Amino acid sequence: MSAATTRSRTPDRLCAEAVDLARAAAEEAAAPGVVGEHAGMIAEGDRVVTHFFECKELGYRGWRWAATVARASRAKIVTLDEVVLLPGPDALLAPEWVPWSERLRPGDMGPGDLLPTDADDLRLEPGYSGGEEPPVNSPVSEEMAELADAEDAEVTPGAPAAQPVTPARGTIAAVAEELGMRRARVLSRYGLHVAADRWDEAFGAKTPMAQAAPASCASCGFLVPMGGSLGQAFGVCANEFSPADGRVVSLSYGCGGHSEAAVMPKPPQPAPPVIDETRVDPFPLRPAADSGSVPAVGDEETAELGHS
Repeated sequence: MSAATTRSRTPDRLCAEAVDLARAAAEEAAAPGVVGEHAGMIAEGDRVVTHFFECKELGYRGWRWAATVARASRAKIVTLDEVVLLPGPDALLAPEWVPWSERLRPGDMGPGDLLPTDADDLRLEPGYSGGEEPPVNSPVSEEMAELADAEDAEVTPGAPAAQPVTPARGTIAAVAEELGMRRARVLSRYGLHVAADRWDEAFGAKTPMAQAAPASCASCGFLVPMGGSLGQAFGVCANEFSPADGRVVSLSYGCGGHSEAAVMPKPPQPAPPVIDETRVDPFPLRPAADSGSVPAVGDEETAELGHS
């Protein structure tokens, strides 16, 4: 260890005693009454010392006012370098800043929001648009890139379905559009796998609903098939009483709303009444004496009970 390093770790005596100078500088930079007690000091180098004072301002718990003083070589006057507000070891700090592209979550977009994709997005790969240059409204076009970089950018007016320009009939672009290929970029293999993992996690075989289901969606009549390679493992649920109605579900998913889970039985139909017209049942006009629930009692028996 060199002598210079040893000297830098030992606070200068005059700079260490300049607590009043450091406090006055901190009170001048801060609001009145927010500079607290002296909280220690640290040697920043040869004849350079930083004094710390507690911060009493609301919302800055654990922060400290740091006033750095210094002294020139062979000088007896201590001067002020700077005053700043620094967080202490137990200071309340804001969370680390995260770019907006990493903070974005599904469902955060609203009407009018613009979400540009990177040119090297792993979820996309170049498609066939029928021309050398991408369409005007393509996310990889220069016009769209300028709109994405501008603040409060306005997208080309009109509905999304009216944005693409119809190619001339008979051109390669027209044939590509008929085949569904006229797109600047399409889903890459990585994009397909990411989407499949996300859908399978939400509505797949490992969910509690699928574990308790009587059968899988592969045999359900409410399943709407999908086209492309994803149709081999996924479909769209069309049962309005299912928790996955309108969602992309795995063929191994299932719920209690399966079309063949339980067929509702028909309500029993009562037999028609049978009327026998060959005989007559007599019905007395007055009930018999012994037809009631209380037996008839004579006067002699009631006399013993004290009745008059």
